[in-house]
Parts: sequence; structure tokens; C-alpha cells
Amino acid sequence: MKNKFAAQLYTLRNELEQDFPGVLRELKRMGWSGVQISGLRGYTAEEIAAVLKETGLGTAGMHVSYEALQNELETIVEQAKLFGTRDLICPAIAADLRNEEGYRAVRAKLNEVAAKLAPLGFRLSYHNHAFEFETTVNGGSALEYLLEPSKDNAVLAEVDVYWVKKGGLDPLSFIRPYAGRMPIIHLKDMSNDERQTFAEVGTGVIDFIPILQWGEASGIEWYAVEQDVCPGNPLDSLQISLTNLHRMADRLASK
Repeated sequence: MKNKFAAQLYTLRNELEQDFPGVLRELKRMGWSGVQISGLRGYTAEEIAAVLKETGLGTAGMHVSYEALQNELETIVEQAKLFGTRDLICPAIAADLRNEEGYRAVRAKLNEVAAKLAPLGFRLSYHNHAFEFETTVNGGSALEYLLEPSKDNAVLAEVDVYWVKKGGLDPLSFIRPYAGRMPIIHLKDMSNDERQTFAEVGTGVIDFIPILQWGEASGIEWYAVEQDVCPGNPLDSLQISLTNLHRMADRLASK
């Protein structure tokens, strides 16, 4: 399992703008097996791909904007090939689409993109926040509509367990329908106080052991750790998360 832990690079967005290659080398030194790309921060895809190859870091997919998936797909695919990943993930949608009509249009458009990607060997997923739980489509949440595990829906899941919790649901119960349809899951914890803000994995209120157990039985290829806001140096926060995840992995391995 330890070879499936990846750092979502949005966590380090400010550090990457100063020294993207140096950050990747530090993540490898810390013990991360992979990274999830979230923008190139002024560097070229070739530059980043060279450092990934140098360090041996895997690529746990790429977050690509809804607009870029529609308008720059050829370029995005070429970047994904350089990075050695076949997973493209839509990370969010604009506020004006967050209504029933908008979600129906988004699902249709993402399926159009997925149909173009499939013959090339690529997969398309959607990453949630909490706002998708605020709209109802077909009797369920908009997120359940977007991720519906049916033959006519090619949009895969990249469920963020923090945002599910923030939306008032139990993460473990929510992810169960997506066995075999979620190559990458987002792990982040929620602080155990009234703020309910972002926390390092293993320090908050979410129980990750059963989530990891489910993931190992349900086709998870990467566990991507993201912390949108960190109390200090984001590298320190990622180190805490990785240390705790390694302890959990050891605990599960000993059972």
C-alpha cells in the first residue's frame, strides 16, 4: 500500500513556483511514491517530466480544468503521456454551473470528453467539494448524479473524503458504490474542533483505516493527500500525513 501514497501538488502551489524540481526531489526524499499534478506553475511539461523520471516519482493523475478538458485536450493528453499517467481529473466547476441544469450539462460534456479519451487509453474522473451536495438531481445529490455508476456514464470518481464529511455524510458509506470506478481517492482530514477545517491525515476526526481497507479491496491505485491550507510549512504537514499513513499501512499489514 505504501507505494500508492501520492502528494497532491496543489498543497505546495506556492513552493512550486519558486522551485518545482526541488520540491519534487524533497517529496521523494520524504518517502512519497508519487505526486498528483495540479498545474505547471510556469515550468514546461518536459522539465517536470525529466525530474519525475530522475526521482522515480509516479504520477497519480493530473487535475485539469473543466475548460481545458474541452478546449485543450490534445495538449493535455500529450502532457499526460510525458508524465506517464492515464488519469485526467476535473477538479471543480464554476459557480454558474452549480444548479440542476448545469450539472446535467457538465455530465454530458464530461462524457463527451471521456469518449474521446477512451480510445487513447485515458480515463476521466471528477473531484468533488461540498457544494455538489447542495443541489438535487434525479432525487439524489448532484455529486451522485455526476458519478453515477452506470453503463451510460463514463465519468469516474475521485472522491475527496474531507469534502464528503463537510457535506454532512459519512465518507466510508459514500464511497462504497464506486468500487472499481475510482482509480484515485483524495485523503485529507478534518480538524476536531468547531472550525472543521483542513488537517493532516491521522490528526482529525476521519477514520482512515476502514477507508484504506476498502480502497485495497476496491481498485484504488493511488491515495492522493491534499491539504488546501496548512498551519505552517506545507511540507511539514505532508510529512505528518505520510508518517501517519505509513503507520496505518503497517497496522493493516500486520492484521
